[in-house]
Amino acid sequence: MSSDSPRQDNPGLRMGRPFGIPVYVSPTWFIVAAFITYSFQGVVASWLPDLSVPLTYVVAFVFAVLLYVSVLLHELAHCVVARMYGLPVRRITLYLLGGVSEIEREPQTPGREFMVAFAGPLLSLGLAGIGFAASQFIDPGTILGVLVFQLWGANLIVGVFNLLPGLPLDGGRMLRAGVWKVTRKPVSGTIAAAWAGRVLAVALVAVPVGLALVTGQSPDLMIIWSVLLAAFIWFGATQALRGARVRARIPGVNARALARRAIAVTGDVPLAEALRRASEAQAGAMVVVDHDGHPTGIVNEVAVEATPESRRPWVTAGSLARSLEPSLVLAADLEGEPLIDAMRESPAGEYLLVERGGEIFGVLATSDVNRVFSGV
Repeated sequence: MSSDSPRQDNPGLRMGRPFGIPVYVSPTWFIVAAFITYSFQGVVASWLPDLSVPLTYVVAFVFAVLLYVSVLLHELAHCVVARMYGLPVRRITLYLLGGVSEIEREPQTPGREFMVAFAGPLLSLGLAGIGFAASQFIDPGTILGVLVFQLWGANLIVGVFNLLPGLPLDGGRMLRAGVWKVTRKPVSGTIAAAWAGRVLAVALVAVPVGLALVTGQSPDLMIIWSVLLAAFIWFGATQALRGARVRARIPGVNARALARRAIAVTGDVPLAEALRRASEAQAGAMVVVDHDGHPTGIVNEVAVEATPESRRPWVTAGSLARSLEPSLVLAADLEGEPLIDAMRESPAGEYLLVERGGEIFGVLATSDVNRVFSGV
């Protein structure tokens, strides 16, 4: 299973950089590796009765490792295609339920979205085909024969499962691309695919539980695994719906409309005096300028609020200003996705907005942009 994912601060153990993409293994992988080893050991023992018990566990563990190598190749397929389209890839993480590719931007067209999503299942199905062909020439009564048979079957399941049409699965992203293509609205595609994911999650629990009730069988590990997968899909679909609601607000983000009026002060002006001038001018921000009038910094709103009133006459405006790096100067006519991308590349509390000729228009506060998304 793979999808775009929010960043995690501690992804796990770093294992390498294939194609220049960092690969990490989450500590949760060791849990599932132990589970697979324990579960698969009985299969190995029944198919290879001449092996000693310790060796059957070794073979089962090798299968667990090779299975996750297949998952890694699945994720690499997504990432390689994404990079072909110029999309930045942060890393791949292998964890409890499979793998996740952190692709930091969405494809610009539904066609590219489809190809990035389809690359993973296509590779898994390709591995299944290669494994099936190889199994025809390998003795099934050998260790290699057992591993190849199980691996091609596992890749077939991974490929087919990921093609199911619901987010956050690859099939959900393919469905999203299709709806996006028809409606020309990526948000509509996300909503449709996310709701399909929720329906899929319910079905993953309802079908095995219903069969167990009809047949009179008690719940087994398959039902527990289905519940885990359903929870993963439901959570991912819910996150996608929330993201769609946020993205629907992006076109309404306009730097010029959200800008605060700003006054210019030199860095040696006491904070209390700077605040008085701002209040008198009905300005919501202060820009520090040098003696030639060139902007050099923006007074940080959070730092101002944290300064007690008794200290404000003795603290200069310049001491509470962030230096004005080039990335913090934005064009006043930015809006929508380009504005969000510019802010994402250089996170800050405030940005200086300038006209085409370089004149100061105002200050854009990140808190004001966040209010647009929160609906406050």
